[in-house]
Amino acid sequence: MNEEINQRNEEVRMQMELIETQNETIKQEQQIADALLLNILPEQVANELKENGRAKIRHHDMVSVLFTDFKGFTRLAEIIEPQGLVQELEKCFTLFDEIMEKHNLEKIKTIGDAYMAVGGLPMPNTTNFVDIVLAALEMQRTMDQLKIEKEAKGEPFWETRLGINTGKLIAGVIGKKKFAYDVWGDTVNTASRMESSGEVGRVNISGVTYELVKDFFVCEYRGKIMAKNKGAIDMYFVNAIKPELSLDHEGIEPNDMFKEMLAIKSKEVAKKLQAQAVNA
Repeated sequence: MNEEINQRNEEVRMQMELIETQNETIKQEQQIADALLLNILPEQVANELKENGRAKIRHHDMVSVLFTDFKGFTRLAEIIEPQGLVQELEKCFTLFDEIMEKHNLEKIKTIGDAYMAVGGLPMPNTTNFVDIVLAALEMQRTMDQLKIEKEAKGEPFWETRLGINTGKLIAGVIGKKKFAYDVWGDTVNTASRMESSGEVGRVNISGVTYELVKDFFVCEYRGKIMAKNKGAIDMYFVNAIKPELSLDHEGIEPNDMFKEMLAIKSKEVAKKLQAQAVNA
C-alpha cells in the first residue's frame, strides 16, 4: 500500500515538474514574441495591440520626420561584394538606432539604403523638432568620422543626405499577419523632399522646422528650392548648435542655457497646440 502511495506521489511530482517546465517554456516563448514585436512596433503600440487585438490609427498635430539616404550606394553596390555591403549598411543603421534612442526618437523603417525616423510618436511631445535636429547633426558627424576612417584605409564609402520636416500626420499599424507601424501625410512627403533636395554632408530642413529651431541652431537659408510635386519650398541647412548654447562653444553638445530655453519653448508650443485644439 505504501509503495503504491509513494509511486503515485512520484508520478504527481513528475507531472508537476513537467507542468512547471512547460510553463517556463511558454513564458520564454512569450518573452521572445514580445521582444520581436517591440522590434517592429513602438512599445505603447505593441501593448495596445496585445491588449485589444488592434491598434488605432491616430492623428498627431506635431511630429518631426527625418529621412536619410546614402549617395553613391548604388554605385558601390556594383563594386563591393554583397555580404560586405550589407555589413557596412548594418553598421551605419545600428549607429543610427543608437542615436534615435538617445534623442527619444522612433525609427519607422529602412528601405534599401534609406532610413526613416520620427519624433513625437507614439507619445506626443513638444521638443521633437529640436530632438530630431540634434540627432541629425550627430548622425552626420558619425558618418563623417566613418568616411575618414574608410578613406584612411583606401576603402570606398558613401556620403549622407539628411532631410527634416515638422507638422501634422497620421500614424498607425497596418497588416494583420505581418504588422508594420507607419506614418502618412503631407508632412512625411515634404520631409522626403527635404532629403532628396539636400546636399551630401548637410542637414536640410523645411521652413516650418526652421521657425521652431532657429533660436537654437546656426542655420543657413538656401532660398526657395524646387522640390518634386511641391514647387518652390523654403529650405535651410543646419550647421551646428549656436556657440553660446553649446558646451565649450563648440556647437556640438547642448549646455544648460540650451536646455532652459528648450523647456520654455516646449511650454509655448504646448499652449499653442492646446489653443488650436480648442478652436478646431
